[in-house]
Amino acid sequence: MQLKKLISFSQIAFILLAMTMSSYGYSKTESSIQKLDRIIAVVDQDVITEKELQEKINSVISNLKNQKIEIPSESVLRKQVMERLIANSIQIQLALQTGLKINDANVDKTIERIAEKNKLNVVDFKKTLEKDGTNFYKFREEIRNEITIAQLKEREVDSKIVITDGEIDNFLNAQSKEIQDEYEVAHILIRVPEDVSPEKLEKLKSKAEEASKQIQSGKNFTQVSAAFSETPNALEGGGLGWKKSSDLPSLFVDALKKIEVGLLTPILRSPNGFHILKLINKKGSSAPLIVEQTHVRHILIKLSEVTSENEGREKLMGIKERLENGIKFEDMAKQYSEDPSSNNGGDLGWINPGDTVPEFEKTMKQLNANQISNPIKTPFGWHLIQVLERRSQDMSKESARIQARQQIKMRKSEEAYQDWLQELRDRSFVELRLEDNF
Repeated sequence: MQLKKLISFSQIAFILLAMTMSSYGYSKTESSIQKLDRIIAVVDQDVITEKELQEKINSVISNLKNQKIEIPSESVLRKQVMERLIANSIQIQLALQTGLKINDANVDKTIERIAEKNKLNVVDFKKTLEKDGTNFYKFREEIRNEITIAQLKEREVDSKIVITDGEIDNFLNAQSKEIQDEYEVAHILIRVPEDVSPEKLEKLKSKAEEASKQIQSGKNFTQVSAAFSETPNALEGGGLGWKKSSDLPSLFVDALKKIEVGLLTPILRSPNGFHILKLINKKGSSAPLIVEQTHVRHILIKLSEVTSENEGREKLMGIKERLENGIKFEDMAKQYSEDPSSNNGGDLGWINPGDTVPEFEKTMKQLNANQISNPIKTPFGWHLIQVLERRSQDMSKESARIQARQQIKMRKSEEAYQDWLQELRDRSFVELRLEDNF
């Protein structure tokens, strides 16, 4: 009996020793002691482990190496990564507490887009990740977190940024002093020697005229360049790429300003010889932005637990039949459409390219004026679409103001986001358990 008690006490002592070692991050396995994962930070109701930190550091180092960026010192890198993990944890917790949740469908679509950018389908993309040592399901949750944080930022920061017309005006006035026109140009050069005789000069001029004539009659510029031009890249078409007006001779700029995209300049004479320029594209302060707009209206039937896909489509087929029998579109839209535009008879006004979802825009482009589409499905439901008219509109001023607003918002957003994040950090409970490393 005494021996049994001694054995029992020994077992208890061994268990206590093992528990003590485990609390310090060690585990006895066979003949070796292995370090275990441990909590290194408590962030409100969440924790960050040493393994998480090291995995994130490894990921950052890998990305920096791929981009050929110098890697910071270990202590700096650890501190930066730790702060990022803390900030992410605080934001994800706030999102969950306030009901912001990203569904699986949104995550799947984002992963599909990432796979497409890498020219892979999702199955092959998953295999590639796992081959590189990345757990796909962990990657998927990281994507979910990124989307969550982006939507949280939009809700808490970006949506509250105010940009006045005065700010836009000041921005455009400042930019106008810096903006230069840029030209994408192709170039043919017929060189003229310094001591050229009048007869030879006339022949060279005739050669330039023949080259210009061939292009204007429909021959490919690249072919004419290869046959006539004496520039180093004549065989490739003589392209100069995009050039700012300050980077081109004033002789070229003066001629390019007077022609439209796709046309040739007259034959230009310089000390080097005769030049023919083709204006491939143009952008800058004086380049008009011509947009094809469509005046369109529609009737929308939304899908729900009450209305199935087939029911929605059949309902619109019935409405279309009534329209073809003379019932006014606006009356049917007011009666049946489940879109806010129903109050205006389904009228969406003038639509720019990209304003609607792809399915809607594709159908809209295929319709003639006053033609009514068959029912088409988009993420919003089933639609009947009618194009009323089309026009080409110069949107240069509107585009400039839209771009100015976006740039001002980006500037304000980053500063506001950092301030908001710091406030959030200050209000949160954060306990670091590796103080010597931070």
